Amino acid sequence: MNAKKVAIIGYNRTPFVRYNTVFSDATNQDLLLSALQGLINKYHLQGKLLGEVAGGAVIKHISESNLIRETVMKTNLDPATPGCDLQQACDTGIEAAIYIANKIALGQIECGIACGVEAMSNIPFESSLKLRKALLNANKEKSTFGKIKQFLKPSIKDWFPIPYKGQEPETGLVMGEHTELTAKYYQISRQEQDALSFKSHQKLAKAYDEGFYEDMISPYLNVKEDNNLRRDTSMEKLATLKPAFDKKDGTLTAGNSTPFTDGASAVLLASEEWAITNGLPILAYITHAELAGIEYVQNRQNLLLAPVFAADRMLKKADIKLEDFDYYEIHEAFAAQILATLKIWETKELALQFGLQDALGKVDHEKLNVKGGSLATAHPFAATGGRIIATLAKLLNEKGSGKGFISICAARGQGVTMIIEK
Repeated sequence: MNAKKVAIIGYNRTPFVRYNTVFSDATNQDLLLSALQGLINKYHLQGKLLGEVAGGAVIKHISESNLIRETVMKTNLDPATPGCDLQQACDTGIEAAIYIANKIALGQIECGIACGVEAMSNIPFESSLKLRKALLNANKEKSTFGKIKQFLKPSIKDWFPIPYKGQEPETGLVMGEHTELTAKYYQISRQEQDALSFKSHQKLAKAYDEGFYEDMISPYLNVKEDNNLRRDTSMEKLATLKPAFDKKDGTLTAGNSTPFTDGASAVLLASEEWAITNGLPILAYITHAELAGIEYVQNRQNLLLAPVFAADRMLKKADIKLEDFDYYEIHEAFAAQILATLKIWETKELALQFGLQDALGKVDHEKLNVKGGSLATAHPFAATGGRIIATLAKLLNEKGSGKGFISICAARGQGVTMIIEK
């Protein structure tokens, strides 16, 4: 059978905001519902039965095991529209798009929504193992005395909640600590990192001033703009920030790293036939995608460098060179991470260390994250993929032709790349 072409039809997201600020009381469902309903309203999907809605959140409460389906039922889509939860750390949003795109390509569905959300202000706390066991055992006890006896077994310390730290289970290091190793190993300077962050904020501010994001964001709680944007930042201000992970001689700071973020995004995908029948525009097409993993326990500096492999495989399959793209949207989890990835792609010696046959090529920085990247917009883990796909699809649609390259790194040593064409 011939695979159907997969079209990007529309997009919507909430503003992305630093956690514990203006969205501090919002849940995953609150934010996702806002993004989905905004998309539905924008493209007149009220009452329509879609093939499927897929997406997820990296961090969910136990009660959110069916987050997507539950949220879909609160929208005014046909309530028979199925929903699927999936999670792949920071790749979640784009992996959801691949999942929906593959079903469209195979003819299993005609249309679907890929989405992602993160309410970092409302992440669940863990409890100690001793406390959990005591509570479970107390539930089995029939007498009040028996229950009290179980409650007294945990120490006072065991009763304290354990906050989320985001550590990699295999190494015990948080992502920023791994990226400090990346910066040192690949010799990425503090000045280079600050310069990339500064440009990201400048580009985002300019994009807002030009109205680029006007049709891409639905206001939520009267917030209309990403509040991580620092219009008044400068290289001088960034230089004053203290290291965030390696206090002694680190180069990663709050200024060149993404903060915990609240936000949600959604992207509408469909076959050409469905788009035409429903009178909706075709912005661009998803043509290739590749997922990769990388060993990062022995080589701890490589946690966020799996896109090195994903890009190599994808470009070979597509028979396209890295220099052949009109736009590049590369996730800026940390300035050091994206700079290291670019350095490996363009340096033969480093590429060979990864087992690549040759350097992939040099990315033109004038075409990179031209409307601002994650360092400026911030990074709600599962929602970043949708933001990036939407931005690139709009850029290609406005240009009227061309190719766009996407790269996103993720925790647990994974990464994904994608090609979008007009």
